[in-house]
Amino acid sequence: MRLDGHRESDNVEDARGGGGAGGGRRIGGRGIGLGSIVIALLASWIFGINPMTVLGILGGDGGGAVMPQQQAPAAKPPADDPLARFVSMVLADTEDVWREQFRTMGAQYRDPKLRLYNGQQATACGTGEAAMGPFYCPGDEKVYIDLSFYETMHKRLGAPGDFAQAYVIAHEVAHHVQHLLGITAKVEEARRRGNERTGNALSVRLELQADCLAGVWAHHAQRSRQILEAGDVEEALNAASAIGDDTLQRNAQGRVVPETFTHGTSAQRVTWFKRGMASGNMAQCDTFKAGAV
Repeated sequence: MRLDGHRESDNVEDARGGGGAGGGRRIGGRGIGLGSIVIALLASWIFGINPMTVLGILGGDGGGAVMPQQQAPAAKPPADDPLARFVSMVLADTEDVWREQFRTMGAQYRDPKLRLYNGQQATACGTGEAAMGPFYCPGDEKVYIDLSFYETMHKRLGAPGDFAQAYVIAHEVAHHVQHLLGITAKVEEARRRGNERTGNALSVRLELQADCLAGVWAHHAQRSRQILEAGDVEEALNAASAIGDDTLQRNAQGRVVPETFTHGTSAQRVTWFKRGMASGNMAQCDTFKAGAV
């Protein structure tokens, strides 16, 4: 992935080593993202728990009010931290793409913040934990990531590569786009009115749309700035495939339970990312109007 010389975002907060969070419930509601599969996998490996059950708890289905937490101050990442600089450049690239996309719709894009942390982290959605992986909290419009997740992607999920890492950021930023467009709020309201199966199906469509929007970012970043190198697209597709619900369930428990899916199958995640990347058109990402996803 070619990012050398690209600008870095001013919206990165470095809270690593700064204490992070106190007590309170773990994160719930829509404060959940691509990386939540990690804690589900670990629970299934160590305790024999169905990973989809854990994802349901992390998604807020466990009940109880979410308690916003007071955040500690954060600084800019150090200039000699290459991974933090990489994340900052990817975030800057998403800013460039989404500002332009919103401008063409006659709207103004509001940049999200991205907060680096380790251990635990206070958020407006409750207390986040590193084991959950990256997530987006609409309450404070921030993407949260413990950079050790990239090591987990490489060693435990078999999804290495810098463009796979960029896909993670792009997917969480896509949740911010959904939040700004009012999509997330509508989905959450529909989930509250429906049963568990209906809620899961809506969550799948929301996550697949985020995959598609991540592809839209990749399309425009490549067209404008030629960021891709040989093998980059395959890295992103591999990452999307590695976190499909069917793959996770099959690896963790040896069987697949489709009605418990919350993020979509490996094939679906790959398909929707490719659709966004091929078209570069947000209108092609309407998973809610698609008959079958």
